[in-house]
Amino acid sequence: MGLTRGGGARNALPVALPLAAGLALRLRMLRNLFDVNGDSLVYGDLAKNLLLHGRFALTLPGGEMYPTLIRLPGYPLFLAVCFRLFGMENYFAAACVQIALDLLGCLLLAGFVRRIAPAAASRGAALATLWLAALCPFTASYAIAPLTEAPTLFALALALWAMARFRDEPGWASALWFTFAVTWAALLRPDGTLAAVAFAPALVIGLPCGNGPGKIPPRKLVRMTVACVLLALAPFAVWTARNWRVFHVFVPLAPQLATDPGDYPNLGWERWVKSWCLDFVSTYEIYWNVPGEKLDVSELPSRAFDSPAQYAETAALAADYNSHGMELTPEIDARFERLAEERIAAHPLRYYVWLPLGRMADMWLRPRVENLNIDLDWWVYAHHYAETEFSWAYAGLNAVYLLLGIAGLIMRSRFWRALAAYMLLRSALLLIVAAPEARYTLECFPMLFAAGGIALCTMTQRLHLPGSKLKASLGNG
Repeated sequence: MGLTRGGGARNALPVALPLAAGLALRLRMLRNLFDVNGDSLVYGDLAKNLLLHGRFALTLPGGEMYPTLIRLPGYPLFLAVCFRLFGMENYFAAACVQIALDLLGCLLLAGFVRRIAPAAASRGAALATLWLAALCPFTASYAIAPLTEAPTLFALALALWAMARFRDEPGWASALWFTFAVTWAALLRPDGTLAAVAFAPALVIGLPCGNGPGKIPPRKLVRMTVACVLLALAPFAVWTARNWRVFHVFVPLAPQLATDPGDYPNLGWERWVKSWCLDFVSTYEIYWNVPGEKLDVSELPSRAFDSPAQYAETAALAADYNSHGMELTPEIDARFERLAEERIAAHPLRYYVWLPLGRMADMWLRPRVENLNIDLDWWVYAHHYAETEFSWAYAGLNAVYLLLGIAGLIMRSRFWRALAAYMLLRSALLLIVAAPEARYTLECFPMLFAAGGIALCTMTQRLHLPGSKLKASLGNG
């Protein structure tokens, strides 16, 4: 990736050390934290049915299959390849492949920074980025989880690397790598399309066109653009055609609420939850359990009620839900909708501004311990001293990554606008999420690693400059 040019083994050692440390961290997490449940089993079921029956379908408890579109095909296809190579339902092998992809992504990010950082700091910034990415426990904990996060992070790193390489050396190879990266990101998750939206303009805006050295002929650029756009759209055309043929609906990505055509979307429940839900505890204890499990009013936070009368109304509604087999019938969902309307009318700013901003802050700032063996009420120090202290340390580490990333963006290295655009677009998208999860901001960490590596190297260099040179450097900065 350009980190070990000229110097052989001596220059390879600084690269090998963070990669070895990153591998050790991920293998330790694989041994202690590896688990397969929830969405992993959904993706695995889709992968099995693709391999065994050639159908993108889920399996009912009785063994019958039914077609679905609640998930995009990117990750089921990835698991299907792993199952074909390493054995059916071998999620452990898939996690090992993800670890390799995650570390390769760290290298790609370092290569990206090597190209965009100031020449005097390019190697140091690249190595700082490699250390930040390889030793980040937040991304490492998802490298071992059979979920879309690790492949998505790799796809984003590949897109950044290909973007910078194309601008330095315009050619088909870089263009095709970029196309593959943004296409796979979008096939993994609907929000993966943000990579193309944020990064594609940076490929061509300001690109020198012409027939001279370092320029790309306009006709060649047009041919590249058309070919790459067609290649990127092709899998979504197939997916959309399949959904139309099977369900007679136009769905080019996946439904926001992960419902198949004909399923009742429970919009009233969703809207009521958005009128009070603020943190991951509510997501875990309430949102994920309904329908299917008991709704206990005593577990709701006080902000879910605006008055004693509203508490009584909510309690009655919960009792009816529990007595109807814990199903959100259309009648019960309509009552949740009326309750939500009442709360929204009384406090519109809370619903449309403060709660969305609060949920976004929760996703960015809370300790990222959801994959660890730590109680949800980690902040109750009297219950578990060690877990509380560890969680605060994780929160502090998360803040360090954020502050370094912001500092790097402020330094305005090449492509800082593209990095900032992705994070801003993703944060804006998260404003519509009803139930927050810290993993939804994880996709911004490749940008934080890159910008943070530049900031860390620059600050370190300035601290080591002699007084006069330091003043001159600050004056020119």
